[in-house]
Amino acid sequence: MLNSTIMNPSLRTIYVDADACPVKDEIVEICKQHKVEMIFVSSYAHTLTLPRIAKVVTVDNEKEAVDLYLMNKVHKGDVCVTQDHALASILLSKGVLALSPRGVVYQEDTMLQMLDARYFSQKQRRMGEKTKGPKPFRQVDRLKFIEQFTKIIAEKEGT
Repeated sequence: MLNSTIMNPSLRTIYVDADACPVKDEIVEICKQHKVEMIFVSSYAHTLTLPRIAKVVTVDNEKEAVDLYLMNKVHKGDVCVTQDHALASILLSKGVLALSPRGVVYQEDTMLQMLDARYFSQKQRRMGEKTKGPKPFRQVDRLKFIEQFTKIIAEKEGT
């Protein structure tokens, strides 16, 4: 874990919905460079191998355990990396900056459309229809995340 004496006090904590996060290494490197505290949250079903500088919180294997932990622990000004649109929607209402591993910053004005699409796909699957899953994660997604995450950290350093 980062020593509090070397952490940058102008930055809040970075939380990561880590179960299926494809950019964990990138988050660690960027947070280490900027001396930002990072907390990776995962369920017991997922084993995380991260450097000691990263704090890892392991929660129960219940369906929404990671989401519940994050909803209860994040504060206004924190940043959360998640692929979960519903979680991002809740975090936005708390004043948390939510970012996808593809580098998309979730916005209140587009959240309803994202949640509607998610609901429609879930409804189709329950009726036995096949739906498209997410597009494969590509190097261009990783680079967009690195660019956006670095920009967010730099902006928060300036505040």
